[in-house]
Amino acid sequence: MHPAPLVDLMKRAALPALCLLVMLYFGMHALFGSSGIFALDDIRRSKQQLSDEQARLAARRDMLGRKIGLLDPKGADPDFADELVRRHLGVIRPDEVIVPLDRGHQPGGSAR
Repeated sequence: MHPAPLVDLMKRAALPALCLLVMLYFGMHALFGSSGIFALDDIRRSKQQLSDEQARLAARRDMLGRKIGLLDPKGADPDFADELVRRHLGVIRPDEVIVPLDRGHQPGGSAR
């Protein structure tokens, strides 16, 4: 019986085996982890969805910025303010269309 060479062989193989297990662990995460190679398509799809949502929100922010500019107390647009007030007070009917008129060409009115 030669137990000493077997124990010696196991001692010498322990460090390379441990290194191999650590490399296998990180390799598996690189392939199958939440940000690994196989998740790349999902990551790209999520990125595209977020980019689309960002563009939609930027357009909405710009539209709201224009509306805020029309309601500036220093020079509010009277037509927009009238439309907004009528809509929120319920004075406008759903089938009614508000057509802004040029102040100088109102029927029966005078130019201001």
